[in-house]
Amino acid sequence: MTSRARSRLPVSILDRANALAGFTEAEALSAVVDRAQRAELLGFTRFWVAEHHGVPGIAGSTPTVLMADLAARTQTIRIGSGGVMLPNHQPLVVAEQAATLEALFPGRIDLGLGRSLGFTPAVRRALRTEKDAAQRFAEDLAELIGFLRGNASFTARPRDDAATPLFVLATGQGLATAARAGLAVVVGGPSLFQREGHATHPGLDRYRERFRPSPWYAQPYVIASATVAVADSREAARRLLLPEAWALARSRSQGEFRALADVDDVVARLHGEGVIGRDRQRVRENLERTVHGTPGQVRAGVEDLIDFTGADELLVTGGMSDLEGQRRSDELVAELFASAPRR
Repeated sequence: MTSRARSRLPVSILDRANALAGFTEAEALSAVVDRAQRAELLGFTRFWVAEHHGVPGIAGSTPTVLMADLAARTQTIRIGSGGVMLPNHQPLVVAEQAATLEALFPGRIDLGLGRSLGFTPAVRRALRTEKDAAQRFAEDLAELIGFLRGNASFTARPRDDAATPLFVLATGQGLATAARAGLAVVVGGPSLFQREGHATHPGLDRYRERFRPSPWYAQPYVIASATVAVADSREAARRLLLPEAWALARSRSQGEFRALADVDDVVARLHGEGVIGRDRQRVRENLERTVHGTPGQVRAGVEDLIDFTGADELLVTGGMSDLEGQRRSDELVAELFASAPRR
């Protein structure tokens, strides 16, 4: 582990705009704006938002619209999407939105792209998205790249000329696509924690081997995405993550991801009657796939992830219903890894 990775690792935030029990969705979006402004002062590199449709527990549905507001309310931090789900949109429209944001906020816009579809048939119908639309991701990405580079069959306006960095939210197939296109990748999920005897991340090893330089990147660039919580004790950090771990577990059994509940309510439900053992097990599994604890414990966990992935940057994810605890966690993460606070 290099000294840079220990103390000067670029650190960013992905905020999914979780809905919170007892709060309106407008208040949830307002909390995202407040967090972005604090993240800028704390020295985080990027602040990203996501795309989800028809999910009761997530207020963020249109990342480019939210990005415009975030960029207008901040001054220096990079603002981006984690991500825009390309199968849901025409590549030209995505290119025009990104280029418009870049023209308005030059040098501050990131475009993270994913291949996920709407979670339900009703959402996919409303988006006019076929079930196999994700299979066209490589072709859609190539079309989008053409518009942003300015070498498509016509010139998209405003011209971007490859000014907006592109990132692929990648799994196995996405890593190969990103390598061919010469784009950065964002990796996360169980693959960061389930090593199965590998000293380094095999998918990322192949990504680096097959990477072709592009106007955006001369060499591979990897962002490791992980749910992170820091507090004065490991139990306090665990409590910060418990509402989302519970919501994820219940979504598996009930088919719906709901607003994050107060942590005391979650604890009471976990220990009450009517909760199946499988839900309790899923909560434990969800928490195991996080990095949480005291500053020292989180530093060690992040260093372990960076050793395994060789990542150039950490993207902190994870929703919390305790907003004050989230603020403190962000502060502690910044103290551990982020650059000096901006004045």
